[in-house]
Amino acid sequence: MPVHTPLRGLRCFCVAAECLSFKETASQLYLTPSAVSHQIKQLEESLGMSLFERQTRAVILTAEGRRFYQAINPLMQGLSATVAEFCQTKREQVVSITLPEFFASEFFVPRLVGWSAQHPAINLRLETVKSRQEVTKHTDLQIILASSKPTDKKAHQLFPISYVPACSAEWYQRLMVDPLELPALETVPLIVHQARPWCWHQWADQAGYEDFRPKQMIQLDSMFSVARAAQQGLGVALIPLPISQAWFDSGSLVRLFAEELHTRDHYYLVQHDSSEGRPEIQLLIDWVLARFCAHNHS
Repeated sequence: MPVHTPLRGLRCFCVAAECLSFKETASQLYLTPSAVSHQIKQLEESLGMSLFERQTRAVILTAEGRRFYQAINPLMQGLSATVAEFCQTKREQVVSITLPEFFASEFFVPRLVGWSAQHPAINLRLETVKSRQEVTKHTDLQIILASSKPTDKKAHQLFPISYVPACSAEWYQRLMVDPLELPALETVPLIVHQARPWCWHQWADQAGYEDFRPKQMIQLDSMFSVARAAQQGLGVALIPLPISQAWFDSGSLVRLFAEELHTRDHYYLVQHDSSEGRPEIQLLIDWVLARFCAHNHS
């Protein structure tokens, strides 16, 4: 075969040989029928043989066309498979991770600065969930909040969280008119994540506040909504630390009491079995562990 035979002509021929219609071939290859006819004609001239019999409403392979198709089609399929393999290799430089919405926006994303410069060939895809009960898509990695380390998958413990009572600066000034004491919480709306409906009572128990009787409880379905509601003056919320530290540093939220609600909850980085053997995933694991393990995070 002459070396100048164009690959696009060979591909065009194989498709036409399968559907026996230049019009359908044009549709599949996003070409015009005249372009298909031209490419086939060029190929025939290059080979020095007629590949199709042109009829009024159809085309039929000649005997030479059938033999050529049987010889060239496996080679074209192998070429397509090779190209697809290398394209897939490139696509696999995407690492996906599922993580809680509030953790992602307040803690994870701000610490991703530098990742792109250090790993320009690896794309990240973040999937967020509002609570641990929410069904998640399958991703390569997952960050979860749990009371014990998962045993069914490979997991890395990151750090624990605690909850502190906090409100807007305006609410803080209002409550601080008199020396602030724990019973003041019975006079204001208390905001809570609906996944933890009893956390205010747990906080009161740990703070030594007996017979706790809140005036009003407001449940919201995401931690971001809880923090925003407190920041906007809806009431007092239990806010997780350290992931909310930026809210306190900026003055968006003000801490009311020193007492914290300590739980067994830790954040864990979970690795699925299917992600093993992919070096780009291990790079993200190393990155996360370096920045979020208890002795490393700030």
